Amino acid sequence: MPVFVREDININYEVTGSGPRVLFFNGSGATLESAALFIGALAQTCEVLAHDQRGLGKTSIPDGPYTMAQYAQDADALLNHVGWSTCAVVGMSFGGMVAQEFAVTYPERVERLALLCTSAGGDAGASYPLHELGALSAEERNKKILLLTDSRFTEEWFASHPSDLKMMRLRAEQAAQPKADEVLRGERLQLIARIGHDVADRLHKVASPTFVMAGRFDGIAPPSNSHEIVKRIPHATMAEYEGGHMFVAQDKLALKDLWAFLSGDSSVQSGQS
Repeated sequence: MPVFVREDININYEVTGSGPRVLFFNGSGATLESAALFIGALAQTCEVLAHDQRGLGKTSIPDGPYTMAQYAQDADALLNHVGWSTCAVVGMSFGGMVAQEFAVTYPERVERLALLCTSAGGDAGASYPLHELGALSAEERNKKILLLTDSRFTEEWFASHPSDLKMMRLRAEQAAQPKADEVLRGERLQLIARIGHDVADRLHKVASPTFVMAGRFDGIAPPSNSHEIVKRIPHATMAEYEGGHMFVAQDKLALKDLWAFLSGDSSVQSGQS
């Protein structure tokens, strides 16, 4: 994969697919490798520019602390590097936070904005403080993660929903993989940066059509936070889906709606999903 050098870091990125240009921001701890399935799904209908954000994957792990503004500045520089003046922007979870920061800082670069399972912070509501999970015992943490991912996720639920059980087992296997201390340092720096996210009083600067997508049972970024985002963005609409923080993998309609929005479908833009 190509590498872009920006100031003190090397940013690992990829461009894949064809169609409307889309800049994708990934979630907490996620990399190009771990998000390959979703990036591949986007690339079925779009030309997708995605990167390992600072501190993650094959991108450098500079000394911290990091700021949300830096994540947005990295993306702005990356767009200049690949020669894209404007594009659609998609952000998932933490990536949705960066996407908001990017959209209020560089509104002229954003053609369309899709925000998935995310929060604006401040008066508009914050996502669950994931950095606090480290203080819990392993048993408590695992139980908490299940309910944060989807508030329905109990043993009884999994007994009758094998696809959800399989999804969470795969996620647990990924999380159980040993990580080098330097990798863990980068992930911690991202979680610390996340604490300072607050664009609530700046969302009015978003100039593009915006589609906010939420999972009805999301314990990390509850739907109420998405409603608060919609209130603050002039051209925003919202849809809720049958699932939690990973609703894109749980509700088949979600990806179809996202594809439609990115292609300019006015019915989805109007929230008629």
